[in-house]
Amino acid sequence: MANHKSSEKRIRQTETRRVENKYYARTARNAVKKLRLMTDKEAAAAELPKVSGVLDRLAGKGVIHKNKASNLKGKLARFVFRMA
Repeated sequence: MANHKSSEKRIRQTETRRVENKYYARTARNAVKKLRLMTDKEAAAAELPKVSGVLDRLAGKGVIHKNKASNLKGKLARFVFRMA
């Protein structure tokens, strides 16, 4: 158990951030999955910038690594533009 006020506060902050990060990461995964399941190219092309923005925001906040966001965006763009 924590013996200092600062370490107790740090524990509270860490738990709050963990819960928030989990929510945002889950939301992003759902957005990516939704985009991958689309079959209409126009709808997918309209959704791609939104999903890319979500991934960029997560990378900026440190929830996911910037290279992971970049890799996901590239794969999604390739998927959308190769649709029939």
